[in-house]
Amino acid sequence: MSALRRNIVWFRRDLRISDQPALLAAIESSDEIVPVFILDKSQIAEAGDKLLAYMGQSLRALDESLGNSLHIIEGDQVEVLSELIKMYSINEVHISDEYERYGAARDARVEAAGIKLIRTGSPYAVAPGRVLKPSDATPYRVYTPFYRAWCTHGWRAPAKTPKEIKATMPPEKYRAFPDFKMPKGVEVIKAGEAAALARFKEFSKSAIDSYDENRNFAGIDGTSKMSTYLKFGEIHPRTLLANLGDSKAHDTFRKEIAWREFYADVLFNNPNTDFDYYAPRFKEMRYDAPGEKFKAWQEGKTGYPFVDAAMRQLVLEGWMHNRTRMVVASFLVKDLHLEWQLGERFFAQHLVDYDVASNAHGWQWTAGCGTDASPYYRVFNPIEQGKRFDENGDYIRKYVPELAHLSAAEIHEPWLYLDGYSKGYAERTVDHAAERLESLARLQEIKEDKPELPR
Repeated sequence: MSALRRNIVWFRRDLRISDQPALLAAIESSDEIVPVFILDKSQIAEAGDKLLAYMGQSLRALDESLGNSLHIIEGDQVEVLSELIKMYSINEVHISDEYERYGAARDARVEAAGIKLIRTGSPYAVAPGRVLKPSDATPYRVYTPFYRAWCTHGWRAPAKTPKEIKATMPPEKYRAFPDFKMPKGVEVIKAGEAAALARFKEFSKSAIDSYDENRNFAGIDGTSKMSTYLKFGEIHPRTLLANLGDSKAHDTFRKEIAWREFYADVLFNNPNTDFDYYAPRFKEMRYDAPGEKFKAWQEGKTGYPFVDAAMRQLVLEGWMHNRTRMVVASFLVKDLHLEWQLGERFFAQHLVDYDVASNAHGWQWTAGCGTDASPYYRVFNPIEQGKRFDENGDYIRKYVPELAHLSAAEIHEPWLYLDGYSKGYAERTVDHAAERLESLARLQEIKEDKPELPR
């Protein structure tokens, strides 16, 4: 009787079994798969508590869908894979390809050690580097033309879900599930592929047809909440794109998926912009040192209700509404005159959906040093943004109980009312109108006759 042919499926940012081409490729060329997740000490050391706790839950869900056959091992990737290859007489190691700096370097190091990786698929509908200008085959620097070209390029239909997964059962020593604790009082969305599919089904029924109108309103559940599931690969963007129509609402949702892919493409073509300036001249701008004002921003005590509600939501839920992400980022850079990297790092420590490309370039876009075509002049007014996107103040009341007693007319500017500070709400750290002018004055100091094109 001949020995079983076994292939490793090395899971990373693809913690699912449906629409998973690497898993299918491994199954098709083997009798039995060895599903593996390697805990990386260096990544764990940098990750936030909420993200790690969520990842632990997601791994449990993946293990269940694999019939409790997931090998969980902490260690160096080369050493772990080499050990498993020898132990199980592995034929092939299958992965979904990765493009951000750390993942690409890790995979290159594994291959340099003599372990061949078979790449099938990626975390994207269209892999970074694929969408190029037809005129000169260079990458796009601006979102709108990228979006048009991305749509023209198109993507495959979702891959089928395997009917049966024959997997090797791991010994106890390879069941080192991490025991990451969710911080006390924090509640994040339910982890796992089944939860992702259920949430998307609910969103598709109740909210997608009004997405273009409701996605900006922080006080209602008008967004898909897919960002965390996409971050961990519990759902693939192809699955989200598969049944979209041509309505304005559906196209708006399609564009949000494309933003994620655009930022991944920008980072792939400018790998140092995860922490460095996309538009280099903004390094020369005058920035303030972080101090008490930065602490107030982190704690949601700036005295601006819409900003404070958002920052408290981030700390409590590991997630923040996209509209308020832009508002708090603008406040940090243009009202407090702090460098965007400070905010990016704080987000990285708290966001469960932390994605290196989306986070870094979302911050750079708002900070004015990124891919925006008319960048630094846009300064979000934290009062008007609140009035527009939380008109009744429901979002603010939920996260800032010190203001819950105020009416919709009062809640966005509590300093104007006798009862505004009666429950202990923080006074304003800065005057927005004055700081807006200051930010524009600082821009003038580094401005050139011709605007610099992002590299």
